[in-house]
Amino acid sequence: MKNTIGGKMNKYITYINNFKNYKYLLLLLTRSHISKKYRGSFLGILWSLLNPLFQMIVLTLIFSTLFKNHIDNFPLYMITARLIYEFFSMGTNGAMKSIVDSSSLIKKVYIPKYLITISKVLADFIIFLISLIDLLIVMLITGADFTINLIYVPLYLFLLFVFTTGISLILSTITVFFRDIEHLYGIFIMILMYFSAIFYPANIIPQRFQFVLQANPIYQFITGFRQVIYYGQPIELMNLLYCFIAGAISIVIGLVVFERNQHKFILHV
Repeated sequence: MKNTIGGKMNKYITYINNFKNYKYLLLLLTRSHISKKYRGSFLGILWSLLNPLFQMIVLTLIFSTLFKNHIDNFPLYMITARLIYEFFSMGTNGAMKSIVDSSSLIKKVYIPKYLITISKVLADFIIFLISLIDLLIVMLITGADFTINLIYVPLYLFLLFVFTTGISLILSTITVFFRDIEHLYGIFIMILMYFSAIFYPANIIPQRFQFVLQANPIYQFITGFRQVIYYGQPIELMNLLYCFIAGAISIVIGLVVFERNQHKFILHV
């Protein structure tokens, strides 16, 4: 029993050491993902700023009239949620095929394979951080309050990154053996958007269906994000605890699933 526990601990220590030993490679892969994303694009990374703003304007025009009596400062209400959802959607969708798309690299040289998936999530996270400038712009234009509670924003961003990374490790593993997951996940992520209260008030959902929202991790991250930005209130401990547990469970399961299957990747990519 002790040997088993010791073996597992050694594996996790190896993961940590790999981050140190392959730090340059992780940064190189991350930079490569970002450059590929905007290769041939006239606007380049500027599109990361313009796209969320355009989406916010369109959705505001469509939904603000419907919910004008329920939601104050609709642009800020919507963009705080939209940015969270977009990062999770973009990060997991992109990382899903990270191993399959890197088959030539995997077959040529040895590298810790999970760095490939993590670098893809990290690249999307950097783009997401840049898009937060849009949030600042909307806050300034709409006259939103900048409260001391904004100091909690990095905490939620970190937990969201951890959660997204864990899910991405699971998806990238499954995709190696079951390529159709990409199409099924596209349907799932669309359904997730409508069950995350992005552009409608959560209280319009009937009480008997509220459990669907409460069980949705993305909705919980959105709720925490809105709590400190949109409402300018201190964090709710139960919400923070939920996000922490979701992130911890996600990354642990993701690492375990990935580690147990990575030796089979070369036979299927």
